[in-house]
Amino acid sequence: MNKEENWKKKLTKEQYNILREKGTELAFTGKLLYNKKKGIYICAGCGNELFDSKSKFDSGSGWPSFHSPKSKENIKTNPDNSFSMNRIEVLCNKCDSHLGHLFNDGPKPTGLRFCINSLALEFKEKNNKKKKIV
Repeated sequence: MNKEENWKKKLTKEQYNILREKGTELAFTGKLLYNKKKGIYICAGCGNELFDSKSKFDSGSGWPSFHSPKSKENIKTNPDNSFSMNRIEVLCNKCDSHLGHLFNDGPKPTGLRFCINSLALEFKEKNNKKKKIV
């Protein structure tokens, strides 16, 4: 079985379209758009930790938006001139999956907006339970 067949087996048809074929989901349809829980957003393709919930904000764009990645080493960017637009593509640095795009219209402290497809992400909720000291 080749690499692409493995991806097709692991991902849903919609996830495959986004992560491997550089597609996008419709605005305001993503399951994580309105998520307000604390935790980490990870790559749906490989589990790489991409964004902390602390950096998530409501951009009004229709996709989950973050002002900074959890670690700069976990993502990479490439120029994207498709559809006659000049954009910056955001990819997972571990598995090379397409996540979304980066724009320079975000809030402080970075002024950046990582506009990411919900289907490219999974969410690991932070356990807020404090350990009892015995």
